[in-house]
Amino acid sequence: MGDLPGFDPTLILWLNLVGTFVFGLSGGVAGVRARLDVFGVIVLSAVVALAGGVIRDLLIGTPPATFRDWRYLAAAGAAGLLAFYAGPLLERAARGILILDAMGLALFCVTGASKASDFGLGVVSAAILGAITGIGGGMLRDLTLGEIPTVLRRGLYAIPALVGAGVVVAAHRAGDLSPVYPIVGACLCFGIRMVGVHYDIDAPIAPSERRRQPADDAADEA
Repeated sequence: MGDLPGFDPTLILWLNLVGTFVFGLSGGVAGVRARLDVFGVIVLSAVVALAGGVIRDLLIGTPPATFRDWRYLAAAGAAGLLAFYAGPLLERAARGILILDAMGLALFCVTGASKASDFGLGVVSAAILGAITGIGGGMLRDLTLGEIPTVLRRGLYAIPALVGAGVVVAAHRAGDLSPVYPIVGACLCFGIRMVGVHYDIDAPIAPSERRRQPADDAADEA
């Protein structure tokens, strides 16, 4: 997915593999809920686990790193198989998976932003690509299932990723490659995400739609 200056590359590799596996679980569970067959579940697992990094690399103009290391595909495939055969168990552990997913988001947004910055992209572009590394797979999952991407309609997911990526990009632009900033960015991303989950916070919607929402909810209840 990407390296971070000042960190052991082997450590980052294993963290990326764990993050890939966790993201794959969320895709696999979504596939099981959608009643896909085993191949469909594995494909959806791979989409969520790998698509963010693939989209980033294609936009940067470099061959996708996840296709050059079989371990990423293996992690995504293993997550899909686990979701297919142990779906009910994963449903009961949903809270723990949610926390691990937030950790994966935090890791991917800072590694993605670091890689985009290394390729000389501007501040805004690098921050956006960092966020896409974390949220791209989930967006493609929802589109594949014929749904509006969750990150565009509810929950704090994209915003924490942008904040975490922004910290890394700003430090990189200032010429400071200290490992402190990726840690700060990842912690901010994780913290904002978990606050949003705990308090069920959504990003604001248009004022006109906020006025209509109570009436729509009442109609649904009737």
